[in-house]
Amino acid sequence: MTFNKKLILAIAAILALVVFVSGCTDTSTTGEDVETDVNTDSGSGEVTTITVSAAASLTEAFTELETVFEEENPDIDVNYNFAGSGTLRMQIEGGAPIDVFASASQSHMNILSNQSLIVEDSRKDFAANTVVLITPVDSELEITEAEDLLSDDVETISIGNPETAPVGKYTVEALEEAGLWDELESKTLLADDVKQVLVYVERGEVDAGFVYSTDAATADEGTIEVKATIPTVTPISYPIAVVAGSEHETQAQTFVDFVTSEEGMSILESYGFTA
Repeated sequence: MTFNKKLILAIAAILALVVFVSGCTDTSTTGEDVETDVNTDSGSGEVTTITVSAAASLTEAFTELETVFEEENPDIDVNYNFAGSGTLRMQIEGGAPIDVFASASQSHMNILSNQSLIVEDSRKDFAANTVVLITPVDSELEITEAEDLLSDDVETISIGNPETAPVGKYTVEALEEAGLWDELESKTLLADDVKQVLVYVERGEVDAGFVYSTDAATADEGTIEVKATIPTVTPISYPIAVVAGSEHETQAQTFVDFVTSEEGMSILESYGFTA
């Protein structure tokens, strides 16, 4: 590995940690920062806070999961960190205090596994998804399939950054398989994650975008249209695992078990994920 590549990777890891510090959200609190890992709940006992880093596409489903989980486990408080799976993986590699990782791709979990950064026995696949092509609802362009993006009238297409957002990697692989990527690459606008792609299309800032079907379903009403489902080369499978070195491994495993339970799967399916 050259010095320049090492420097780039080091900078990427530092930036990922900065994003972690600014991106953690505790949706179970009312605007108050979580300052410690153990809180006292009005004298009813100790509450342990666990940090769950999850792919951006899981935002809505995991937010509901948290509500149900904390009702059933009042001694555990879930603090979320949503971002592209690659960014989350780099945060874990950089030593961020994360207890659970839920990825939108097997590859980022495999990278952590190869570094012994996850608890192997805790790893489970819990959801599947599909990629769809979307356009602004008021678009006048004739787009019904990926091949239509080759038209000169189509100027900008948003995809997730394939280095950090699995949706982008799935998209590039699919376009390469279809023989379209070489001609479309120059039209692409890279986004940090799938949610940013969705926002670009919702606002009409791009002519088209590729997102997960579950994210398309969360778009503001009357902003987008789903034009086609895109066959992916790699099946879209979501793994979850306890992060090695977690100071709250028991509580983290309890959360993983809930996500992969029948109750957890029912919630995920209500948001369009498949088992």
